[in-house]
Amino acid sequence: MTVKPSSAIPVVNPDVVMPVSDLNQAIGTLLGRTFSLVWISGEVSNFTRAVSGHWYFSIKDDYAQIRCVMFRGRAQYVQPIPREGDRIEVRATVAIYEPRGELQLNVESVRHTGQGRLYEAFLKLKTQLETEGLFTASRKRALPAHPRAIGIITSPQAASLRDVLITLARRAPHVSIIVYPTQVQGTEAASRVASVINIANRRAEVDVLILCRGGGSIEDLWAFNDELLARAIASSTLPIVSGVGHETDFTIADFTADIRAPTPTAAAELVSAHRTVLLHELINCREALGSGFWRMMERRAQYLDSISCRLVSPSEQIAIQFRHLRQVSLRLCLAGAQPARDARARLTMVLLRWQFRRPDIDRAAERIHRLRHSLFIAFYRQNEHRNLQVYELSTRIELLSPRRTLDRGYAALIDLHSGKAVYTPDALKAGQRITVHLAQGSVDLSIMHIQLRLNDEFYIRSEK
Repeated sequence: MTVKPSSAIPVVNPDVVMPVSDLNQAIGTLLGRTFSLVWISGEVSNFTRAVSGHWYFSIKDDYAQIRCVMFRGRAQYVQPIPREGDRIEVRATVAIYEPRGELQLNVESVRHTGQGRLYEAFLKLKTQLETEGLFTASRKRALPAHPRAIGIITSPQAASLRDVLITLARRAPHVSIIVYPTQVQGTEAASRVASVINIANRRAEVDVLILCRGGGSIEDLWAFNDELLARAIASSTLPIVSGVGHETDFTIADFTADIRAPTPTAAAELVSAHRTVLLHELINCREALGSGFWRMMERRAQYLDSISCRLVSPSEQIAIQFRHLRQVSLRLCLAGAQPARDARARLTMVLLRWQFRRPDIDRAAERIHRLRHSLFIAFYRQNEHRNLQVYELSTRIELLSPRRTLDRGYAALIDLHSGKAVYTPDALKAGQRITVHLAQGSVDLSIMHIQLRLNDEFYIRSEK
């Protein structure tokens, strides 16, 4: 990037003594005029998200770094939120933080360009160890409920050591503390910490170990992302609590340890016996015992008062009994009246129901009369209809009767032998006996000869 010299650079009089605030303000004005919005790429480090919503972080490369600030009004639109080791590009103005005279970038927008080299190495090792099963919950060891001694692996110059010691002294002053000094930052820190873990396991003079270090950038905590240290933690026979960095810092040691604490102070709280809580419980038990004793005494006193109240004069006892008798008589009267009221109410309900359901005899008689009249009419009409049908059928039978045919001069011939009617001359033969039915009776005849008609001429059929 080429920066063009500004024609409006303020001129400073060398003979005038300037306050520091004026100098920083002049430098800020110069930077603002010289550098407008520029794009700068780098790797995120020391990322902090304040309660106000502002972001504070640094971007760096292999040779330099610079502090950055992104205010809430613009940070709320950035997705995803940058993390430690992310490779990003920021569009920012170069400015100076006047109260401290520090150079910084006021970031306007952020865009991701990939993850940083260290973060990529962290993810690669994490995936490898997770595949081998070093992070599984079944491998984790439980912390002792009441440790006899607690070991702390850290640097004697670490500020977090003082916090841990103060927390342990406050929570468990009766527990012995053994500090295993070692280097916790630098190229050889990982191997030294692993060696100290092995030494503590061989000595077996403590019941639990705290791996302790304060917060920092990903480079400062890189010793705890070492494979050798991770395997030493996994192979330890003593339970290990990882208290490395702040709550937002995650290392390979956190995943391999038996328990991960968000801060070194939290690690001390996890391993220390709750002596204060036990004392409070003892105090509560003592107070509960005292309260129970006083409640028992109060009940005894109340019982004594009730007995003393029963020691009254005969006249007062008679008055009490009289009042009791009067109350009982009143209750008896009320109790006797109540069933009568209930029975009266039930009787009223029954009467209402009976009135509602009582049959109306007049209406029923009128209905029966109507039904009888309707039945009589229906029977008369049906009888007339049946008589008419009988008359029609008798007329039809009379018309179809054979006697009508015989009255007109016809006769019916019946074979005496078979009892069947004779329809044709072919059914007759000479000497055959037949019955002739007439309109006024019947006669039996014998066939002498048979006369046939052929072509309107009659001839007698000969019998052989």
